Amino acid sequence: MLELENIVWSLPTGEEILKGVSLEIPDGKLTVITGPNGGGKTSLAKIISGIEQPTSGSIILNGEDITRLDVTERARRGIGYAFQQPVRFKGLTIHNLLELAAGEPLNEEALCSLLGKVGLCAHDYINREADASLSGGEIKRVEIATLLARRGLRLAVFDEPEAGIDLWSFTGLIEVFQQLKNHSGQSMLIISHQERILEIADNIVVIADGKVRMNGKGEKVLSELLEGEKASRCPMYEKNGRDCH
Repeated sequence: MLELENIVWSLPTGEEILKGVSLEIPDGKLTVITGPNGGGKTSLAKIISGIEQPTSGSIILNGEDITRLDVTERARRGIGYAFQQPVRFKGLTIHNLLELAAGEPLNEEALCSLLGKVGLCAHDYINREADASLSGGEIKRVEIATLLARRGLRLAVFDEPEAGIDLWSFTGLIEVFQQLKNHSGQSMLIISHQERILEIADNIVVIADGKVRMNGKGEKVLSELLEGEKASRCPMYEKNGRDCH
């Protein structure tokens, strides 16, 4: 379990972005963090992964205080981070990339298994370069495969995986996350505002203005969010207690 205790993070200018965030990311569950743009979601993901350090507060992973560990040390303890815009590598094949992630040579069977889990045919991809020739959806799937290749992965953090990809690729990503949720046993944390990702969440956390505004079971929180959105579109909705058309 990952525990965040009163996390505060400020910009060098002194502007406070996260204002005392406390929450738990349970083992073996899919947690989705959502909320308005600029509310602190991506900042929190970077702090969890070690890309940024909190101004104050504590981060506890399975009983160990990892607050001051950098991104490399956190990776060694099983925290993986998938960027909103994945890094591309000219001259590096997907085969090479997966072996670097695994830390060991991978045979054809292992490569097929990893790429198959993210909906890619190994025969078509293992010798392709992980560069700009890949579409947004393809590079997102490859990045997920690199996380799956890692040994000892405890928590995979995905920052807005839907960013920059087309509808068909997005549908494929939803299927991948659903499969991982049902079969991997790993903890996943996804930063997203997409309803289709929220629908498959075990738990949903709403962050706005740097604070946790809602936190609970996915179905319950999503229902409350949708009701609130509906009411905001129709000022008379709550007053009259009827649907807005």
